[in-house]
Amino acid sequence: MIEILKILFSMPFLLYSCYSDLNSRRVSNKVWKYMLAAGSVFISYGVFTDGTYYLKPLLFSGVLVFAVVYILFQLGAFGGGDAKGLIALSILFPSYPVFSFSGKIYPLLGIPPVGLFTFTVLGNALLLTTLVPLGMFCYNVLHFSPEMTKNPLYMFIGYRTEVSSLKYKKHLGLLEKFELDESGRLKKKFSLTGLNFDADQKPELDEYLKKGLIEKDIWVTLGLPFMLSITAGFITAVVFGDLIFYVVMRLMVS
Repeated sequence: MIEILKILFSMPFLLYSCYSDLNSRRVSNKVWKYMLAAGSVFISYGVFTDGTYYLKPLLFSGVLVFAVVYILFQLGAFGGGDAKGLIALSILFPSYPVFSFSGKIYPLLGIPPVGLFTFTVLGNALLLTTLVPLGMFCYNVLHFSPEMTKNPLYMFIGYRTEVSSLKYKKHLGLLEKFELDESGRLKKKFSLTGLNFDADQKPELDEYLKKGLIEKDIWVTLGLPFMLSITAGFITAVVFGDLIFYVVMRLMVS
């Protein structure tokens, strides 16, 4: 029962972090401070009922996850809000949450060999993120235009939108950098991660469009906030378990 309460308690914080990340690409530190402050009730309960049997995994989970997440953050793998969210989860869930509901034991796929819940959340998040290019490709197929055939690989990482609509859309990245050479010819340079679109670039792109140097639609990419992946990873870890371990085992058996 306590595990179900912790899961239900965590969801509003994770969902709010998704909203904040989508809206401003930032998650305030207060979200995780409030989460840990309010969640200290669960920590206190664990210490009171299980004593050192609870403290050992708590210290192990917190320290190990902090070290790994800190290194990944320094390498630029994800943002500070994502890192703090994972650390908060490692403290609230020092051991893998196992519970019974409607006659079934969760997670449905069983507890993974590495029972660190936060690592399963992170692994699931990364796995689910790899599905984004497939979803982007399907979107482009449904909105197909002949111009897409010029750069078919772009269909997996971005979509085409009108230059005139750019100033109304937030958090877009340009998949191509436009530069005029000395002869007045426009050069395009591909950017896999997407160049940050600055509002000051809009008049420049409008000018290129008027001169016929670019088409009315250009390739852009909408960076996916990683908190969405983390929240999806959390839900799948709770319900199903370690998706990467399950996929690998299925492939080995096949």
